[in-house]
Amino acid sequence: MNSTISPADDTLTTDAPEGEEAAEGTTARAPRQLVKLSVTIAEDEFDRDIDQAFRKIGREARLPGFRAGKVPRKVLEARIGIAAARDEALRDAVPVYLAQAVREHDVDLIATPEVEIISGADAGPVEFEAICEVRPVITVPGYGGLRVELPNPVATAEEIDEAVDAERRRQGALVDVSRPSQTGDHVTLTLAAHRDGEPVPGLNTEDWLYEIGKGWVAEGFDEQLQGQRPGAELTFSANPTGMNEPADFSVTVTNVQEMQLPEVTDEWVADNLGEFDTVEAWRASIADRIGSAKLNQARNLYLDRATGALAELVEVPAPESMVQGDLQARVQNTVQQFQQQGISIDQWLQATGQDANSFVNQLRVQSEKAVKVDLALRAVAVAEGLEVSDDDVEAEYARIAMQVRQKASEVRKAYEKNDAVTDLKAQILKTKALDWVLEHAEVVDEGGMPIDRALVMGTHDHDHDHDHDHHDHDHDHDHDHQH
Repeated sequence: MNSTISPADDTLTTDAPEGEEAAEGTTARAPRQLVKLSVTIAEDEFDRDIDQAFRKIGREARLPGFRAGKVPRKVLEARIGIAAARDEALRDAVPVYLAQAVREHDVDLIATPEVEIISGADAGPVEFEAICEVRPVITVPGYGGLRVELPNPVATAEEIDEAVDAERRRQGALVDVSRPSQTGDHVTLTLAAHRDGEPVPGLNTEDWLYEIGKGWVAEGFDEQLQGQRPGAELTFSANPTGMNEPADFSVTVTNVQEMQLPEVTDEWVADNLGEFDTVEAWRASIADRIGSAKLNQARNLYLDRATGALAELVEVPAPESMVQGDLQARVQNTVQQFQQQGISIDQWLQATGQDANSFVNQLRVQSEKAVKVDLALRAVAVAEGLEVSDDDVEAEYARIAMQVRQKASEVRKAYEKNDAVTDLKAQILKTKALDWVLEHAEVVDEGGMPIDRALVMGTHDHDHDHDHDHHDHDHDHDHDHQH
């Protein structure tokens, strides 16, 4: 087999189907980056493929006097002619020769090639051309000065005060008052609600303790309770929360109480919060707890916001082939997750008030970002001279082997068998590029004040937790194990 590679022009400029005009308002897409592989297969070489095709046909042929699968080629050729076997050989062998040419010229495919047989369909050497869409190679100016905004992982005085007040309310005491009720008071109610003479479910009760200001019952309900004293009887109409039609309410206020909060002193802390002796120690513990929660939040956001900022630096449109490949995988994964929970996608869409198009469009936004991150990380790897060593690959085989409970040698064989080693190396290289980006980004809070990047990164494993943000879905390898 001989093969050559040359540039190819992309004549498609819109997403309109071939032969149709783009509809008014349709967004023109960027030209695809294409190369043409020209492959020639010598006649004697292709004859071996024809022979293999005859053997395949022979395994299914049933001729008198011959055992199944043992019909000689000459007999089959006399019976069915060579054309059928040649067609079979073209179907089976051309993809093999194409894959060989792709490897030989290191073509980074992102879509199924368009193959055309130029000659040899009936006799002689076989020549075919394959138009291959390849991944764009881009540069990302500014990636070294990436700025990522995160919540400040330090508890504020207001957050600490709020936690202190929550504990005070938990340990507060309700005390009867004779004054008119106000927001924040607790009132004991006898409540009845009817619509067309029928009780409204859930809105008929006695001796119900309710805090004014919660807004739980109906529109304007809390306003009706304000300024009332024990013994007050109220009648009014209002729309119950979550309903569109009004109901007739009858409310009797039997008691009004206010929440008296304890004074925060060292003595109160020691008596009621046994693990602390002073207010200062208690507030310090609250600050640590809130700070830890905010730090975890910042860590969880860091990868997503860093990759989002990186994607924004990509000036070229995301190639549609890559977007569609990623989108298809996302849709399939989402449907499978629902199925595992015993929920159909239609049920979920109905429950959330979405239609299929809006659901897919939401996922498409994620796919477009993922594709741009993929291109950007590859660009960072090139710009920084990052490389993947044999030790890196072996370490990844070992990591995968632990996940799937197989030997590393078995994982290696599976990748080699499925011609997926190149893709694996690309993923490792992108992980290295992602590490570089995360380790060099400027991290600030909402006010622009610097945040310690090392604190945010900590021991968080960002190597493999978020493959969906920068993972390829362009090559569909039939792996023998789950990666």
